[in-house]
Amino acid sequence: MGLRQRIELLVQRVLFASRWLLAPFYVALAFCVFVLMLKAGQHILHLVRDAVSSSESSVVLDTLSLIDLTLTSSLVVLVIFSGFENFVSQVADDSDPSRPAWLTKIDFGGLKLKLMSSIVAISAIQTLRVFMDLANQSERNVAWTVGIHLTFVLSAVLLALTDRISARASVKTDDGEH
Repeated sequence: MGLRQRIELLVQRVLFASRWLLAPFYVALAFCVFVLMLKAGQHILHLVRDAVSSSESSVVLDTLSLIDLTLTSSLVVLVIFSGFENFVSQVADDSDPSRPAWLTKIDFGGLKLKLMSSIVAISAIQTLRVFMDLANQSERNVAWTVGIHLTFVLSAVLLALTDRISARASVKTDDGEH
């Protein structure tokens, strides 16, 4: 093996090993899930403490906050597992009964769509929270909230269309058509 091939092999090994530099980011995201769990605990304590004296709309708003935290936590877990599986290493062996079935089925395109769907759902909950508290919201805040939500919805639709078009183009290219 010549010097050029040994250098090329070394560079390839270094680049391949560099994927492990992503691991601390996934650990940091796992810590964020823990922090979100603490915030959910605070909301539960607030709900229980003020359950009798709170208005129905206040309880609904607090519940929406818990749903929002749950969706956000689920989104982070989705990014942790599928990102680690796609970019770093296999998470666990297939014989592990606790291994989620979706783990090996989500590629990067699927991850993008799931992320965008989660962001749209979180945005919808934020928009619903604004509408549930309409008496305390300015028209400007309502308009911005709806505008931002519609932007997320439009972005998700465009992303899904782009993925669909690229998948069709990929199938045509794989079939030998041009």
